[in-house]
Amino acid sequence: MSKQAPGVRIDGLTVVYKTTAGELPAVRDVSLTLEPGSITGIVGESGSGKSTLALSLLNAVQPPGRISAGSVEIDGLGDVVGLRGEQLRKARGKHIGYVFQAAQNSLNPLKTVGKQLLDLGRSHGVEDLRGLVREARELLGRMGLDGARVLDSHQHELSGGMRQRVGIMLALVLNAHVVVLDEPTTALDMITQANILKIVREVHAERGLTTLVITHDIGVVAEVADRLAVMYGGRLVEQGPTREVLGSPRHPYTKGLIRAIPRLVGDIDEAQALPGRPPTLATVPKQGCVFRERCALRMDVCDDVDPEAVLQGTRTVACHAVTVKEHA
Repeated sequence: MSKQAPGVRIDGLTVVYKTTAGELPAVRDVSLTLEPGSITGIVGESGSGKSTLALSLLNAVQPPGRISAGSVEIDGLGDVVGLRGEQLRKARGKHIGYVFQAAQNSLNPLKTVGKQLLDLGRSHGVEDLRGLVREARELLGRMGLDGARVLDSHQHELSGGMRQRVGIMLALVLNAHVVVLDEPTTALDMITQANILKIVREVHAERGLTTLVITHDIGVVAEVADRLAVMYGGRLVEQGPTREVLGSPRHPYTKGLIRAIPRLVGDIDEAQALPGRPPTLATVPKQGCVFRERCALRMDVCDDVDPEAVLQGTRTVACHAVTVKEHA
């Protein structure tokens, strides 16, 4: 593929949901750059706002949610937040491919995969539908599947791992150059998971993609991502090169996530669960640090003042305790 991989710049993004208690933020003031040709991983517990952030790249946040502030600039496309109607529909699939969480839920149980592929092609004005089918067969073949058989199958005739690969094929077949994978390995066994991650890396490199991987599994990020962003309570609390963040985490939440991973060797009791529970939309603090209720480094300032994301070398960290330590 000769086409240059696009960069993506998310700036000051806030997404709110209408509730009986008013509009509450699921994503608050998030800024993140996806470098052209890179794989960026976003990690965090359930409810941290990861999928809402990912859907914002498609401008696909559904009511009662809405993007209330910020922009998502994609090279060659402009600000996705400003796109409407036909422009937006064309951008989805053609510029931005999306592999949804639980890929089987995004397949139509009444149609074969091939029929759904043709529907996709027609809705995007693809003239060479035979070429599209050929491309799909080839992609599926590269992923270790019998392309012709899969295109002839309904979703219930395919295993979870096969459906996940079909989801990846459908996201790539229109030559999208920004690809979002939302929990690509959830509910897959370890062997299938390793296979999917290998495919993600290979296809990313071959097709010159800019890729965003959303996951709660740090192991997945360690396997594929160049850069890592850690999300909690709708905020990005730490980001930087994956090896650096995992090798010497600075934010107490990042440290807690890594400590909670069970080890294959050594004392199994060394893995420690994070105390407390992640906040829900209704319990996220309106001011101060979103992580303070579960944080061992909590200070008075954490109650009232939202920590700014401070650039420290190659890393950005939003934590009062870390900033104080740096200046000490």
